[in-house]
Amino acid sequence: MSLWLTLPVVLSVLTSALVFFSRNHVRYVEWISGVSALITLLASVMLFADVTTLGPQAVAFGQWAAPFGIVFVADMLSAGMVVMTAFIGVIIVFYVMADLRPKPSYSLFHSLIHILLAGVYGAFLTGDIFNLYVWFEVMLIASFGLMVLDATREQVDGAVKYVMLNLISTLMFLLAIGLLYGATGTLNLADLHGKVASIHSQTQSTVAVLFLFAFAIKSALFPLFAWLPASYHTLPSGVVALFAALLTKVGIYALMRMFTLVFPLSDSGWQPLMLWIAGLTMLAGVLGAASQFNVKKILSFHSISQLGYMAMGLAIATPLALAGTIFYIVHHIIVKSNLFLIGGVLERKYGTSELRHLGGVYKSTPLLAFLFLIPAFSLAGFPPLSGFWGKFLVIRDSLHVEYYWLAGTALFVGLLTLFSMTKIWSEAFWKPQPENKPAKKLCKKTKVLYYAPIISLTSMALLFGFIAEPFFQLAMGAAEQLLDPSAYINAVLGGGA
Repeated sequence: MSLWLTLPVVLSVLTSALVFFSRNHVRYVEWISGVSALITLLASVMLFADVTTLGPQAVAFGQWAAPFGIVFVADMLSAGMVVMTAFIGVIIVFYVMADLRPKPSYSLFHSLIHILLAGVYGAFLTGDIFNLYVWFEVMLIASFGLMVLDATREQVDGAVKYVMLNLISTLMFLLAIGLLYGATGTLNLADLHGKVASIHSQTQSTVAVLFLFAFAIKSALFPLFAWLPASYHTLPSGVVALFAALLTKVGIYALMRMFTLVFPLSDSGWQPLMLWIAGLTMLAGVLGAASQFNVKKILSFHSISQLGYMAMGLAIATPLALAGTIFYIVHHIIVKSNLFLIGGVLERKYGTSELRHLGGVYKSTPLLAFLFLIPAFSLAGFPPLSGFWGKFLVIRDSLHVEYYWLAGTALFVGLLTLFSMTKIWSEAFWKPQPENKPAKKLCKKTKVLYYAPIISLTSMALLFGFIAEPFFQLAMGAAEQLLDPSAYINAVLGGGA
């Protein structure tokens, strides 16, 4: 078990180093990067299989037992997120072989992608709040590197905004960690579950809101989302798809872990605020998307609105709502990354993401048009696609607990999401192709490297939609483990502390 728990991080770090030292040999770089991504996916599947069979598992480094040592721990939520991260890692590694190969720093992109993946794996698996901060910083450094490699002036401007706002989050995160350690004497998440209850209620409330503020920036929640639309649209398509799939999900994961295991949301006093944050995040994101006329900008703002649905399930804090959030996270990882990859193909063929310069894609490339419709309809929540089931679960439970205004907001946002997807369809795919914008022809190898990841993601979206029941059961199991963390705590502390 210790092998499966540590292999994703170790393998990603080693791969990054090997790629860096082989950076002058592009063929070696691609082989190392691709094979490593596939092996990591296999290891993550083995980890998930063991966790679902045996329950939460933990490993202590250096034989320093928790709560004193550093531990990695996997329950159904963290193991499932590791699987999705590894799957997206495979998709992106092969997609950038077509998308970024002309770049002068192409090999360094592969190296930084694997460092970023290592940071994401570490954040999902760590059982220590300070090491969660460390893995967040690994992600921040790697993501900043990906932003500024071969960057234009616009990319550097977006990267600076991204880093500045995330540094504010880092400072708040460190302040919260310091106060929490001063009050409890521990940073182990499982140990904190029992010790936080003994500190003063006002201290609990203060520390909880500091964590909420820090993770809200990481998650791009209202009103702290400005870094996302300022930076995402400037990035290469393979990079922005990776960011959209994973970075904000680590923030949402941290919120879920912190406000179930350490500060149960219903007891923290901040549940009403979280409900308002969820509703306003949905609304602000979708209104921003409706006002844009650039494919990447529309998709960037929609990332914000979809994060509101995830926050909505956490804010309601019932087993079904949390299951809906988990299901929606997986759906969004697949669908949003797919839409950005499709946007990348459009940009490569037509040299632009501006809707006014696009057109005629349905006639010239009907396969790409079909591949766009499935994730677009899924994002809008059309049944029986995956987006419908995630929205259905959180909206159903919001009605059950009588948050009618939140359910109404979620339904209204779904309609505006459909409007934005229809706008992309009518402008880029349906209207005649502009005469001064002929499509570039792609070689066979480039087409395969572009379309294979897109087809894989589209197939996954269909699978999650048409065969939703087993995935819902897994999400429900993960939600129940979040609300009853006894198995998680026992795996880490061994029944004592």
